[in-house]
Amino acid sequence: MNTRHFSQLPKPYLAYPKVIQGLIFKKPKGEKVLPQVEYVVDSFQVDAKHLKAYNEVCGFKNNGYIPAIYLAVLSQSLQMHMMTTEAFPFAILGLVHIRNQVKQTRKVGVNEQLSLSCKFGELKPHDKGVQFDFITTAKVGNEVVVVESLTTYLARQKTDAKAAAKTAESKTPNYQLAAEWDVSENTGRRYAMTSGDFNLIHIHAVTAKAFGFKQAIAHGMWSKAKALANLSLPDAYEADVWFKLPMYLPSKVEFLTDVSTKETDFVIQNTKNKKPHVTGIVKAI
Repeated sequence: MNTRHFSQLPKPYLAYPKVIQGLIFKKPKGEKVLPQVEYVVDSFQVDAKHLKAYNEVCGFKNNGYIPAIYLAVLSQSLQMHMMTTEAFPFAILGLVHIRNQVKQTRKVGVNEQLSLSCKFGELKPHDKGVQFDFITTAKVGNEVVVVESLTTYLARQKTDAKAAAKTAESKTPNYQLAAEWDVSENTGRRYAMTSGDFNLIHIHAVTAKAFGFKQAIAHGMWSKAKALANLSLPDAYEADVWFKLPMYLPSKVEFLTDVSTKETDFVIQNTKNKKPHVTGIVKAI
């Protein structure tokens, strides 16, 4: 495993020219292998002004603590540079974000000094191609990990292999309506300004149509953050989310929850047809 160290988070936009090149120069065929590399930002402190802007877009309170998902979002700049700098075997614009998991072992203060690292997980079969994880860890000083995140992507391709059977749900949630949200047309642009994710499918209907969408769609990580911001999160928890159908912008959606003592199931669904955009579960640890 090669390790590359950074004195600060690299700027996501610096990777975009290479992303565009991927539309012109196709990846070579053959066996797909993920780079054995880890990117590490050895020491940084969250920009309080940037965090405040992120909180406003997603609905978090400015309470002196860093939402765990925010650190997962910051790590996306490392992910972008890993995919454009290393020998990454897939076309970046063809990837589909299908799942995100975040684990927080304790609250993290805005003024704490952090280190952030990101590496590839293993390639696994999927019924629509192959999937892989980015594994992100955040530490405070020499502490054990305070935040850990798994970001799962699907690379679509023809496959004869059957993906492993999915684990059956242990129960069917008894959802109750918690809120209704009118998600505005400019949500993708507002979120892009704080996340650095300017994927054209999120920015405007015109650019989204070039990639086969009838309108721009909301970022999956915005949807997850919006859900978490509307829950009472314990100091230590795990939040696991699956991204389902696109949320077109603008859109009217329902947020439903099933709250028990140690866990909360939730879903964001379309108000009219009741189809899910995001499903997830938060567990206290």
